[in-house]
Amino acid sequence: MKIAFYGSSLLSSYWNGAATYYRGILRELAGRGHDIRFYEPDAFDRQQHRDIDPPDWARVTVYPATVQGLASVMDEAADADVVVKASGVGVFDDELIAGVMQRARPDALRIFWDVDAAATLDEMRADPAHAVRAMLPQIDLVLTYGGGDPVVSAYRAMGARECIPVYNALDPDTHFPVAPDPRFACDLAFLGNRLPDREARVEEYFLKPAALLPDRSFLVGGNGWESKAMPANVRHRGHVYTAEHNAFNCTPLAVLNVARDSMAQIGFSPATRVFEAAGAAACLITDAWEGIEMFLTPGKEVLVARDGQDVADHLAALTPERARQIGQAARARTMLEHSYALRGAQVDAILKRHGGQAALHQPRMARA
Repeated sequence: MKIAFYGSSLLSSYWNGAATYYRGILRELAGRGHDIRFYEPDAFDRQQHRDIDPPDWARVTVYPATVQGLASVMDEAADADVVVKASGVGVFDDELIAGVMQRARPDALRIFWDVDAAATLDEMRADPAHAVRAMLPQIDLVLTYGGGDPVVSAYRAMGARECIPVYNALDPDTHFPVAPDPRFACDLAFLGNRLPDREARVEEYFLKPAALLPDRSFLVGGNGWESKAMPANVRHRGHVYTAEHNAFNCTPLAVLNVARDSMAQIGFSPATRVFEAAGAAACLITDAWEGIEMFLTPGKEVLVARDGQDVADHLAALTPERARQIGQAARARTMLEHSYALRGAQVDAILKRHGGQAALHQPRMARA
């Protein structure tokens, strides 16, 4: 199938946590014979911070973040068998979802792919005229990268015909164990951009343990932390490129995952960082959220913390041998059950199953 995918960025992970997810799934779909066309705006300095060159498994079109640039790519939706609008493009999101869905062929499969379902659902509840909510009658399928049954039920209640979670996963060709790098040496490392709906949790789960353990070393990577007041035993690395993630994960005694508020509240939403760390056989400490057991076994494959004191206690008791055991168990579990090869097979089956049904919706879409 020819897939026209409108997303934030395939080429850059700069202020774009979905990049690894897009790459893992779309490369697998290309390997299964699908023709991938990815459209991303030249916005937020992402093109100046690319992690990868345009891949041979997808045709990437970077368009100006202007009205004219938007118009130049929306018409290409008419040539696709599958039209995908992802959430969080960041510019002209409302115009994009209406434009590409209306331009899609009557027999094309229309998909909204939500990479931040909790936030999108909150916005739709607050605004009955929300652009996504208004377009649900014309959309055949909603895919989400997390959320489980609570998100599926919420989307159906909003009028979605079908909603299917496609969870984050591991790309073993990208994330794997490497030798330690002294640039990332510390006891606990956290990688994530500074975002308003995660900052309080970072203060609790990362900065509080640092204050409680002044004799241990802490490292934070990601954008936006330069102006944040931190304990003296915390140092900041700035943006960490995807190619450096393995060293970032393999070097510390342990690495920390902190979910954003909305993801933690809704549960069943493992971040990309969880699988990157597992792929590198890193010992992961994560904040507690419902559904973690679906992905990693607490105490055996991951350490779960209810608050900053728990993080400090885990770290204080952690030996290098215990950290290696947890990291190796997490890698084995993830390689077996949570690879992008499996997610790609899942999406391939979804496209084949629903592609034949899209034409059945043609009268309803025409009326809409």
